[in-house]
Amino acid sequence: MKKIRRALISVSNKKGLEELGKALKDLEIDILSTGGTAHELSSWDITVQEISQFTGFPEILNGRVKTLHPKVHGGILAQRANKEHIQAVKKHNLEYIDLVIVNLYPFEATAAKANVSEKELIENIDIGGPTMIRSAAKNFEDVAIIVSPDDYPAIIEELLHSKGEISRETRFRLARTAFAHTAAYDAAISGTLDQRSMPAGETVLPERIHLSFQKVSDLNYGENPHQKAALYGPIFKPTGQGVPFANQLQGKKLSFNNLVDLQAAWSIVSEFNHPTTIIIKHTNPCGVASGDTLSESYRRALEVDPVSAFGSVIALNRDLDQETAEEINKLFVEAIIAPGYSLEARERLARKKSLRIMEMPPNSTVKENLLATRTGDALLVQSEDLLLALPEGWKSVTARQPSPSELQALLFAWRVVKHVKSNAIVFSRENQVVGIGAGQMSRVDAVKVAIMKAHDLNHSLEGSVVASDAFFPFPDGVEFAVKAGATAIVQPGGSKRDSEVIQAADKLGVSMMFTGVRHFKH
Repeated sequence: MKKIRRALISVSNKKGLEELGKALKDLEIDILSTGGTAHELSSWDITVQEISQFTGFPEILNGRVKTLHPKVHGGILAQRANKEHIQAVKKHNLEYIDLVIVNLYPFEATAAKANVSEKELIENIDIGGPTMIRSAAKNFEDVAIIVSPDDYPAIIEELLHSKGEISRETRFRLARTAFAHTAAYDAAISGTLDQRSMPAGETVLPERIHLSFQKVSDLNYGENPHQKAALYGPIFKPTGQGVPFANQLQGKKLSFNNLVDLQAAWSIVSEFNHPTTIIIKHTNPCGVASGDTLSESYRRALEVDPVSAFGSVIALNRDLDQETAEEINKLFVEAIIAPGYSLEARERLARKKSLRIMEMPPNSTVKENLLATRTGDALLVQSEDLLLALPEGWKSVTARQPSPSELQALLFAWRVVKHVKSNAIVFSRENQVVGIGAGQMSRVDAVKVAIMKAHDLNHSLEGSVVASDAFFPFPDGVEFAVKAGATAIVQPGGSKRDSEVIQAADKLGVSMMFTGVRHFKH
């Protein structure tokens, strides 16, 4: 590429613009610009030719048409080594544009505003910007295109080092980034307009799904060391919201498994209002408890299964205090996530330098409307299971009604079983899980595993309650649970043999509630 002679700058995001403009000025590169960008550059004593002067045609339609002109796109798209193009440039008095610096109207930021009007949304759909970007990216052999202020420092350095040239390798990289940028921008517009067309308050599966993500960071590896992995974020906000973007205050780099477990832990702890601790191992809870204080909730959660808690991920729904931090420090833990940390807690946790400490500020949790799973060349999409536990909608189906304390324990168990891999069974007391059976091929086996785990850890199940994420297909699961000490059961109901299961419960003298809602988690 020959030395850059002329650059066109039209940006909504003015970050880094002064440094870039001054660098181009020092390199004696002519600058074309539009409206606000031209005004900013001129305020820094940088000479600018406005687009309307360059084209000989004014900006019209309240700025909707500024750069949509043959002199602009001819100067960008002309191939410098193409004889026909060279002749056309001379014939039509075109001038080459060698560098295009454009970023787009902030459509996504506008769409994210509360109660944004359709008019404002539409006016923030950029037309000229994407057109210039695509023109420059298509002609990357002769033109460089920059769409992100993050690229300015490296480009300035390359320009200064090469006395005004940009290598083909860099131009090709910038072109790929540019096409990804416009694709994501169009996807954001299409997705937003589709969403606004859906009935209010309803979850509707859209006709089209646009996925536009860019790499935020490489991870050490995937679920296993031989698998590669990386974290990707939305292309227009790579440091977005949600567990993957929580503030990491200390510790080793997060792994693929850490992130999956942190998400699982935070999803469960977010179900509870009282001080609660969740201990996660391989996405399943191995300890869940609430208490009057956070430290009490942690001690009770650890009691559930202290063996499995080794190497776990812990989530807490209150700011971590000194007392709780000192208790956690006695255990080997991979990662902790909480809304905040006291200074004393941070000092205690700092003793374990590799421990990953994640801060999940209030209002930073993202509730996704849709969840997607890749299968072959297809995408399975479903609405997220956000249904809350609402005991007023439950139905008592047995002669014996649950006591108030049993009902409280059933509610606690039901909140937890929703997040346990199916088939799932949870034995619980009012504020503490005492046995969990996860991921079994039969429901009765899930009951047996939960009982075995509880007995192995010397937990009495006398007076406990049981939650099942789906119906009991046969009475045997209920019979094993009651024999172990359970006095009340909550389950969705809906089996062909519901009457047999209810008869078994009545015969055993336990209460049973039907929720009418299933919570499978594959």
